[in-house]
Amino acid sequence: MATTQRADIDGYVSGPDAPTRATARALTKVDDAVAVVLVEGISDQIALETAAVGRGRDLAAERVVVVPIGGAHAIGRFLTRLGPLGAGVRLAGLCDLREEELFRRGLTAQVGSTPTRADMEHLGFFVCVDDLEDELIRALGTAEVEALFDSQGDLGSFRSMQNQPAWRGRQPDAQMRRFLGSGSRRKLRYARLLVEAAVGRDVLPRPLDALLTAV
Repeated sequence: MATTQRADIDGYVSGPDAPTRATARALTKVDDAVAVVLVEGISDQIALETAAVGRGRDLAAERVVVVPIGGAHAIGRFLTRLGPLGAGVRLAGLCDLREEELFRRGLTAQVGSTPTRADMEHLGFFVCVDDLEDELIRALGTAEVEALFDSQGDLGSFRSMQNQPAWRGRQPDAQMRRFLGSGSRRKLRYARLLVEAAVGRDVLPRPLDALLTAV
């Protein structure tokens, strides 16, 4: 049976094989790129591209391509394929804290020494603590995120999740991260909404802001 594809999140395909398709689509553009940004998944791609638009940039016109690599485990393969660092296309990237070591090992193979966090940033690779959702929730504040849920008709669903035994009494930011990650379409939709809110309030998280500056 053929897999159903849906291009219903601002043109980003959803569905079981969405990561593979998103990677393949981005890779068709890298031959003409002056900079390639390697991110873990589609939500990171949406967040970065939304942040760029909010800052008045046109990444396509600038020939900056954001490539979702389908998970941090693939970073070494993509660095090897698109590298070496400092030659030809400029490489940059974004990862979550728990995946920092995977990115560090990939960069080590390229530069010949183990980079510190500061070294990684000098190379154009930035780490979200603990992840991008956490950075955005912290930047906006839980009250603002809750108001955003309300505006999208999701507050009732969020309240239901908060009342589940496993999540009752937990910190609001942890509950929000769980809620955002509980469905792929929700995660993709809020990647755009949260970044738009952060740009509008001039509180874009540092990893996104610094990465945009780097490319």
